[in-house]
Amino acid sequence: MEDVVDKFLVRVDDSSDPAANSNKIKRLTKKMAGLFTKGKTHHEIANAIKDINKQVQEVASRRVRYNVDNIVTMPAGMTPIDPRLRALYTEVTELVGIAGKRDQELMKLLSEGDDESKKKLKIVSVVGFGGLGKTTLVKTVYDKIKGEFGCRAFVSVGRNASAKKILMDILLALDMYESHFAILGETQLIDKLRERLENKRYLIVIDDIWDEKLWTIINWAFSKSNNFGSRLMTTTRIFSVSKLCCSSTNDSVYQMEPLSDDDSKRLFCKRIFSQESGCPRELEEVSTRILKKCGGVPLAIITIASLLANDQHLKREDEWHVLLESIGRGLAEDHVVEEMRRILSFSYYDLPSHLRTCLLYLSMFPEDHEIMKDQLIWMWIAESFVQCEKLKTSLFEIGETYFNELVNRSLIQPVYNFRGFVYACRVHDSVLDLICSLSSEDNFVTILNGTDESISSRRNVRRLSLQNTIKEEHRTMPLISGSILQVRSIATFKSAIGLLPPLSSFAVLCVLDLTGCNVGDHNHLNLQELGTLFHLRYLGLADIEISEAPEVGKLQFLQVLDLSGNYDIKELPSSVTKLRRLMCLLTEPLWNLPDGLGKLASMEVLGEICGDSLCTVKALGNMKTLRKLQIKFNDLSMELEEAFMESLGVSNIQSLEIDASGASMDLLGERWVPPSSLREFIADRHGIFSTLPAWIRRNPSHLSQLYELHIWVKEVGQEDLEFLGRLSALHRLTLRTTRQRKLFFSADGFRCLTTIVLVCRSPGQIVFLPGALPKAETVKFEIGLRVAKEEAAGNGGDWFDLGMGHLMSLQKVHVRFYTSGVMVGEVKQARAALENTLHAHPNRPVFGVFFIPNIVHGT
Repeated sequence: MEDVVDKFLVRVDDSSDPAANSNKIKRLTKKMAGLFTKGKTHHEIANAIKDINKQVQEVASRRVRYNVDNIVTMPAGMTPIDPRLRALYTEVTELVGIAGKRDQELMKLLSEGDDESKKKLKIVSVVGFGGLGKTTLVKTVYDKIKGEFGCRAFVSVGRNASAKKILMDILLALDMYESHFAILGETQLIDKLRERLENKRYLIVIDDIWDEKLWTIINWAFSKSNNFGSRLMTTTRIFSVSKLCCSSTNDSVYQMEPLSDDDSKRLFCKRIFSQESGCPRELEEVSTRILKKCGGVPLAIITIASLLANDQHLKREDEWHVLLESIGRGLAEDHVVEEMRRILSFSYYDLPSHLRTCLLYLSMFPEDHEIMKDQLIWMWIAESFVQCEKLKTSLFEIGETYFNELVNRSLIQPVYNFRGFVYACRVHDSVLDLICSLSSEDNFVTILNGTDESISSRRNVRRLSLQNTIKEEHRTMPLISGSILQVRSIATFKSAIGLLPPLSSFAVLCVLDLTGCNVGDHNHLNLQELGTLFHLRYLGLADIEISEAPEVGKLQFLQVLDLSGNYDIKELPSSVTKLRRLMCLLTEPLWNLPDGLGKLASMEVLGEICGDSLCTVKALGNMKTLRKLQIKFNDLSMELEEAFMESLGVSNIQSLEIDASGASMDLLGERWVPPSSLREFIADRHGIFSTLPAWIRRNPSHLSQLYELHIWVKEVGQEDLEFLGRLSALHRLTLRTTRQRKLFFSADGFRCLTTIVLVCRSPGQIVFLPGALPKAETVKFEIGLRVAKEEAAGNGGDWFDLGMGHLMSLQKVHVRFYTSGVMVGEVKQARAALENTLHAHPNRPVFGVFFIPNIVHGT
């Protein structure tokens, strides 16, 4: 139906009014009358509609016959990511590595031998089937010992990688990659890598090798004459590959084993019941039998446990027994791969239909690819996978719920940034194998990754993923085939850009993602042809090395335009203001913005833009659905600040990031009334408030969703700290000050804070009292030793005692001592006192102590 309707609309609706009704069927019927005067077209359309009617009647009768309305699961309300999951992935790391003593065993293999053999290059290969946790174990060990090596790299390989790509990835990880390396052959890259590693002590991990020939080529890059104690680790599912990696008597193979029964039970119960003590008595027997079928494989255990934890229908004992029988034989040694897929399939088919579609779409991305969360959700929206029933809820927020559901069911793995937010996801190899197989069966996604270059014999291709190609000669041969005329989505990855046909080939394309591809190197790709893509809704042009934004004014249905990473683009074409459906515009700072931005009334995400024009700032006031804004002011005048404040007042902004180039933002601090929806406020580097903003002091409880606050205030005192402590949802705080008095953190505030950063040019003493910051994991601050000493002398206190031992959740500490005006011996005393406190802390936090010397008396 889509094929017929979309192709017909391209023929008759080239100058569509964006304000017109976008319902395809209604628009189709309006256009028919004039077109039916042409006999051939009349015949084509009549036959197409006759066929559609027949199919619709068949589907409708099946729906009635199978009583679908009573069994289809409808999308639930807004779903957050299960807060237990981050702890769970830590738990998996511990079970796979620490609790089972496996990391100690692996480190022993890396270090054993006499003094002479320890100096030689040693290779350790970890082998075991998918889902056992090989990557988790090796990453744990890598993170523990990498500080002992001058050169280090961790690269993922995957099933279809080429030797050239792996060599380039290693060079990139060693900060040695140069653009001309792309034209070098394998032998030349090996020479470059050997040159880089010569006379160096290095640690390199090559994760997930599938091919013996591949290793034979890569192995030439690592000289066996290296006598600096270098170490190389590999992981593989294939024992013969592991043996080939460890051909020297100095090398070792580590066979990965499944979890023990006790550790399996611990992981299972932690996911479902948030405790390790065990299941309720009535579920004890059936849970033991389920775990037996999981065979000690962490991936299988987490997948089944997540299903039981999230599905409201699987709460009774009899339903657990039904699940048990559905799993099949379990992970017996001779059927591991098949039975792993059966377990994952059960979780897939338990998904509601809208989530199955969204999960299958992940097969568009290559193995080991880090999939950006926002990008994925916008692509779902462009494909109409996300449906909105509540008018006040944005499509993106519903899409975010879909994403969180997949995370909660452990079908995708969340990736957290340094701020503690999930910004991306990965798909485990075993899950990716499953969804790629299902996508192929349903003709949902067609993948070209070097193993099958021809699509001429395929059915109509709906979604096309051009991934890494193995054969070099294919990289400059565009695909030309009649089967691509119905393509709805295209995702092209860097090494396969040469396969992409001319853009004018895709009459009904909705999603086009060229992120990271250098289109300038391929003459057959003309971005001016984008104007012919009438149905385009998502256009991803991030990091494609262009200096001029393409003309997009004819793309009346465009919802997302991503130009980020193209730093040479300085202005947008004026026609961008015609894109009335545009919801997301991502750019690097633009100095010249066209007039008429206020016409973009559907905008939800905008950044980063330059706010130096009064016209631009006032235009923001028309964007009443704006949720996220990044803006830079080079010259923030009173008039601009006043207009900016008024524009903000009409939106329910959730995330606001301001760069004011060092200007005062006191007007915004005193008169702005932020909406209760505000979640992030970031203005700590280049915009200064004289005092803590009044909108924090007046009513902290109004900001009940404020999760993250980065702010620069000239002077901060104890009263300001108490106001900030009343922000009930605050998890991350960065507080920059010019002058800071002595601050006491008590048990009365900051109950949710996990990360606090205090930066001050003239810092005083900081003291953490008993019960302070109960959830703080990361603490970074600065102390002026002279000021701290004077303040302590005034009240008879111990200026070395900061109370760090009272922070019960502490994991990471970063302290800067300003040592001007104190003796060397006192500096050493202060450092020793802090280190002794942290060594005695039950969590044994990681810490760094740094000194800003200025003038230290006695040196």
